Amino acid sequence: MWQVSITASATREAAVVDLLEHTFHVPAVVYHDALTSKQIVTVFPSRLGAGPYRARAALRCALRPLFPGPPAIVIRKLRPENWAQSWKRHFKPLEIGPSLLIKPRWSRRRARPGQRVVRLDPGLSFGTGHHATTFFCLEQLAACRRSGCAQSFLDIGTGSGILAIAAAKLGYAPVQAFDFDPQAIRVSRANARANRVHDRVLPRRQDLARLPARSRRRWDVICANLTADLLATQAGKIRALLKPGGQLIVAGILDNEFCQIHDKFVTFGLTLAKDDVNEEWHSGRFEAPVCLSG
Repeated sequence: MWQVSITASATREAAVVDLLEHTFHVPAVVYHDALTSKQIVTVFPSRLGAGPYRARAALRCALRPLFPGPPAIVIRKLRPENWAQSWKRHFKPLEIGPSLLIKPRWSRRRARPGQRVVRLDPGLSFGTGHHATTFFCLEQLAACRRSGCAQSFLDIGTGSGILAIAAAKLGYAPVQAFDFDPQAIRVSRANARANRVHDRVLPRRQDLARLPARSRRRWDVICANLTADLLATQAGKIRALLKPGGQLIVAGILDNEFCQIHDKFVTFGLTLAKDDVNEEWHSGRFEAPVCLSG
């Protein structure tokens, strides 16, 4: 197995992910380095085809329009055990206030009294809670939970399944999750089984763009950790899935794109209740009016 990594800014992350996945035909992993505010985009192909020197030269050529200078590219051969160790170096236990503890399955960290524990093995799918966007979603998910009240939850773009699993642990029911990526569905289902919530969380493959414009089923809380262009084009469908008085948590948005997303959801009758800017990322929680107009 090989490791191919490219360091990029948040604005170039999506383009680098697309390039690596198209070149090597395997899903990419994105690791956020909090110290440098850079995204390290990595793929783990079983073979390179042309060899490391030619592969690096081809990547530099393809990246030339995106980077003002030479991009930082790492290509190295991995021993089989190195892949398993790579997550252990980066994925540490994470507390989400007094309600949640997110930790890898190999961690021995104990939860505080009253904390629900989510044990996670991200595999090749995004979502450990350490990225600013996922962290915001987890914080708001815990903040929106009303003790003693029935609340439903929908996770759009579930990735590793971390939000849906956390919702089930916090007492949301029913919980539904979907993603377009089949690899994400495999990983999220495995994580649901590992957390013993597979009877309450069964992620399914679904394309948000193919959902009907109107939905019979609505949800109390929705998380949509998606790209800004997808949020903008599908805002009407997402709004139609939200109950009166419901909460919509959106993330995965660059700061310079948030105004567009804010204005889009405001036109659908939602009000911004909470937002947060972390480096280049801007996330928000919107509230629907208790009574629908018209």
